[in-house]
Order: sequence, then structure tokens, then C-alpha cells
Amino acid sequence: MGGRELLWRSLKSIGNTLTPATMTSSTSNGTVHEGVFAINKPTGITSAQVIRDVQTHFNPSHLFKPWFAQEQAKKDAETHNQRKKRNNWKARQQLQVKIGHGGTLDPLATGVLILGVGNGTKSLNQFLACTKSYETVLLFGAATDSYDTEGKIVARKPYAHVTREMVEEKLAQFRGKIMQRPPIFSAKRIQGKRLYEYAREGLPLPEGYKIEECALEVQELEMTEWMEGGSHAYQWPEAEAAKAEKDVAAKVLHLEREASVDDAERDKVAVDTTSGAKRKRAEEAETVNGVATEPTGAPSPKRTKSPPPPPNPEPVASGAIPVATATTSTDTTFASTSGVEEVPPEQQHMPTTTEQPQPAAAAKSPCPAPAVRLRMTVTSGFYVRSLCHDLGAAVGSLGIMAALVRTRQGDFELGVNTLWYEDLALGEGVWAPKVEGMLERWNAGEKRMAAKGREGGAEEEGRREEEEDGGVAGVGSARALAEDGGAEDTAAAAEVVERRSGQAKPAARARVRRNTSSEED
Repeated sequence: MGGRELLWRSLKSIGNTLTPATMTSSTSNGTVHEGVFAINKPTGITSAQVIRDVQTHFNPSHLFKPWFAQEQAKKDAETHNQRKKRNNWKARQQLQVKIGHGGTLDPLATGVLILGVGNGTKSLNQFLACTKSYETVLLFGAATDSYDTEGKIVARKPYAHVTREMVEEKLAQFRGKIMQRPPIFSAKRIQGKRLYEYAREGLPLPEGYKIEECALEVQELEMTEWMEGGSHAYQWPEAEAAKAEKDVAAKVLHLEREASVDDAERDKVAVDTTSGAKRKRAEEAETVNGVATEPTGAPSPKRTKSPPPPPNPEPVASGAIPVATATTSTDTTFASTSGVEEVPPEQQHMPTTTEQPQPAAAAKSPCPAPAVRLRMTVTSGFYVRSLCHDLGAAVGSLGIMAALVRTRQGDFELGVNTLWYEDLALGEGVWAPKVEGMLERWNAGEKRMAAKGREGGAEEEGRREEEEDGGVAGVGSARALAEDGGAEDTAAAAEVVERRSGQAKPAARARVRRNTSSEED
């Protein structure tokens, strides 16, 4: 065994005896609690705000006093040069419990948010690559700049044709390995700038750049509930994007290409019936009380101008779409087969100025569009908002995410081994035992994994030694057999020994072949 092999084994034995970074340690002031746990994030706040809230309760607690003592001892033991290297701004900040998260959640979303405490933050990267499970609600009929109900509406499309069977059929194309385009409100970068920064500033993407699709895997995807329009409490957002914002969104979000073949057919029917209505009105204009009239003059080859609009047109209620005009390039004109224009079903609920005024404090009427609840298990990098957007387009409509719950991430599952956010307000007597227990279980699991790693390393080392010994023995046996049976039997003898041991190294086999060739020559 060479000196380099001995050095490698010595270093490995030293590494196996080291304590894992996330393991709890003891000081003269008590046990230092570090590791990883999960909390149930509430809706309406960011993941960063959850960290700040947790720090507010952890900093003055008795549970983390030993951690503060340990960190202060580390600072006191620093050399002069180490203190000079420390960032002045950071040195002036008040010491807080070190906390990070293992994957952000949207403000709208709730559920499992993994937090690392102290040295446990070094283990958070493993949760960025693990699978996650979600439950979401998709609301049809509208698209927003953020793909959820928190954004501004940039387009509307019909939804009366969407059925449960249609959604079930289209879900199949989103299972397995797929390509997905992230939403504009995401942390992806283009030319060093986050996509959500472009969106917030209302800027188009740089010339020649677009949001690239990513390869992902959807391990499970199923519909758990179908909700007819008017039977649920989910609502479209009230904020409507300005025309400039809609134009930018139409390019960035690829709204122009989201019309399906069925949409094209409906558009064709609408154009045909609208032209039929125009012909019928032209014919009616040539009669008075059912009696044909003579034209007053020669027909003009030029098209007559349309009458000017009234000076004070009647306003349309917020969110309503005029019947005769489309607000965006994705709107569809509705007409009946009889040639008389009708109001589409999804607009019939919207009041106009001709109806009785409703009191300002009246409750909102239920959203007439259908909604669907989905459950899925996906790999890292998956955007549930993009799934809702793409599925809405797949059924010939539009879709936005109305609710999202992360039910599992890695080994942490909602309602099983997560801390309820509301427990923080109940005091340290409530949340401290739960956090302490979760950190201890995490560290116990890390110890078991480290022990398995050491066992696996020892088995691998033993296998390598057996391969080396078997290879050398195989060569010696082959040579002995060759001396007894002749040079021509050397290769056959080597094969017999290799079959018996099953562990001869390629280098040893090569030496046997070289020796055989030289003897035959």
C-alpha cells in the first residue's frame, strides 16, 4: 500500500469522526439547539417576513440563550485580522438567531416552509432539489400579469365551454417530463436583472431575450374537486391593467398564441353570424313599415360614414366587457345563430347602468366562472402558477391561481411535523417544546445518516481491498497454471481464475494479456 493510499485513509478516518454541522452541541450555559424544522406559513405575508417574525420570538427566548453565548464566544476568540475582515455594517448589527428558508413561498400561498437555524442553514440546499407536493385552486376566465389573483387582469376569455371532462383530458399532457415557462413574476434573471423587477417597473424584456422554458417532472397530478361557476367563493381580481401593461403582457406572457383550435372555430362562427346580422340590418333599412322604398339618389361607390358616437356614452361597470368591442386581442365577439347579438353568459352577471343600482356595501356576487382543485407532486423549479396559466390556455380559456398550499417538502409534511405559525403568539411555553423536539429529531436523523455513510465508506474500502488482492492473486494463479500447461493456456487460465474470484481488476487482466502475447511471439 503506497503512501498516498495511507494518507487518503487517514484523512477519511478523521472526517468520519467529525460531528455533523447540524448536530446539537453543549456549552457551559446549556444545549445549543441548531438544525432544521418546518413552519406552516400563513397567507398574506412573504417568506422573508416569516423569518423576521420567528427571529422576533427566538431572540429573547430561553431556548436559544446557549446559542447566543456560543456565537459571542466565537466573536471574542477572533483575531485582530479576522475582526478587520468582518464587514463593518454587519459588525454593527445586533446579533440575532441565524435563520434561513429552504425554498420560498408566494405571499398568497400557505403551507410547509422549511427553516434552518444556526448551522442548520448549511443543510438547506438539499431541500431545493427534493420533491414537493401542492394543492391549488385554478379559476378560469381571466389572466393576470402575476398568474394569480394578486395581480392585474391583462386578458379575459370565454369559459362557458369548459367542463370537468375537458379538464381531466388536458391534465394528461402536464404529467411526466414536461417543459414549463416560468411566470414573469419570478426570480429568474435576464441580463442580471430579476424578471419580477421588469414586471414591477412595467418594462419589456431586452431585445432578443425571452423567458426560456425549463425541463421539469410532474410525478403526480390529479383533480380532486370540480366547482361550477357561482358555487365557490373565489373571485377574479378587481384591478384591471392599463392598455400599455396589457400590450407588454401580451408579448411577454405569449397571450397571442394561447387560442386553441376550438377558439378559432368559435371566432369563425362569430364573424359569420355578425356579418349576417349586418346584412339583415341593411335589408331592414330599405323598408318602411314593411313596404319597400325607392332610393333617393344614385348609389355612391364610397362607403358611407358611420354615425358619430353619442356625446355621453353610458359607462360600463368595472370588470364588464362591451358586447360590440373587445378590450384585448384575446376577446371574442358573441352572436347568436339568428343574427341578433347576445350578451355572453359570463357577462350576464355584470350589472350595467340600466339595472337597479346596488348598495356600495353589498356583498360581491359569486364568480360565474368554474374553478378546479388540483393536487400534485413535482420536482424542484416547478411553478404552480404557470401550470394554472397553461392549463387554462389548454382548455381554450384563461386561468389564474386562486389558492395554493404546499402540503409536503422532503420529509416535512403539513400537520405531521410542522409548527403552526399561530403557536408563536401563544408564547415560548407553547412553541419552544415543539421546536426543540423537531430540532432533536432532525439531528438524530443526521446522526443516523452519518453513521450509514461511515458504514458505506468502510464497505467500499473493503471491496476495493478485495479487488486489489483478488487481482494480484488472479495474476499469480494464471502464471502458475500457464507454467504447468504451457504458454498457450495462459489466457484461458486467467479467465478461469477471474470467473472464480469475480473481482480481478482490469489492470491485472491487461498484464495477463500482455504477458501472453509476448510468450506466443
